[in-house]
Amino acid sequence: MEMKRIPEAGYKIIGLNISGLQRRLTLENLLFPLKVISSYLASLKIIKDFEPDVVVGFGGYASSPITMAAARKKVPILLQEQNSYAGLANKTVAKRASMICVAYEQMEKFFEADKIVITGNPVRDSIARNAVEKTVAMSDFNLNSDKKTILVIGGSLGARTLNESIVQNLQKLKDASVNVIWQTGSFYYQEMLERSDLQENDLIKPVEFISNMEAAYAAADIVISRAGALSVSELCIAGKPVVFVPSPNVAEDHQTKNAMALVNKQAADIVPDKEATETLVDKALEMLDNTDRMDELSKNIKAMALPNATADIANKVIELIK
Repeated sequence: MEMKRIPEAGYKIIGLNISGLQRRLTLENLLFPLKVISSYLASLKIIKDFEPDVVVGFGGYASSPITMAAARKKVPILLQEQNSYAGLANKTVAKRASMICVAYEQMEKFFEADKIVITGNPVRDSIARNAVEKTVAMSDFNLNSDKKTILVIGGSLGARTLNESIVQNLQKLKDASVNVIWQTGSFYYQEMLERSDLQENDLIKPVEFISNMEAAYAAADIVISRAGALSVSELCIAGKPVVFVPSPNVAEDHQTKNAMALVNKQAADIVPDKEATETLVDKALEMLDNTDRMDELSKNIKAMALPNATADIANKVIELIK
């Protein structure tokens, strides 16, 4: 995605021939050492040509070769760890980093305490401003303003479990007479349309992708979501009651750990992925009927928001340069 988005924003990007390490024996894993070596050599050349004052790593597999090359060339490194469980890329180079910006407390179990700065995760400026009025948002999505609204988000491609949970429980949602903004994701959109057989005047609104997430958050009374790091950060700023359904298909089960960091502070609810098709819709409808619980979750999740993360991280980069 970044190979398209970065040039669109007006910046040059250089790709590296690197991929993630699979947690099982695959052909990709056999090629992995060669990709690491070639990407590392390419990164050394990038460092030499570009002569950076500081290198910033955000923890994805593409950041490993460039931060390792920076360490070799003694260029200052700032790491940003988005999850509550540190990823392999950041842990590998952490001892060589000058500063590590994190989004969660108790990250000393992964990094040296004197390098850690709690900044939060960068979020889109439009969401940080949180400026959309609910009445406008309801109109944008053609929702019934007299009904409560559930927002379901599973990422741009979609999440099979969330989609199955909705499509298998459509009648419950119809009987409850609630609005549903249902982001199916591009991968599942046509299938969900065919299986749901909804009419235009139904309260349930399947959409392939939501480009104006700030409006979706404004319209929602509660949110059902995966628990990726950036989603969690956005939801803290949006301040809406959330039911997390962590993806089980991620390294170190880090989405469950992200979600539990909020659940343990009474700032969100959680439904395990394997239970979602049976219990998720019931859980959401139960929450909608419990205004005290909704108020508690909203208050507590707002308290965990760090809306100035982008500027704070940028300022730390500038500190290193100076």
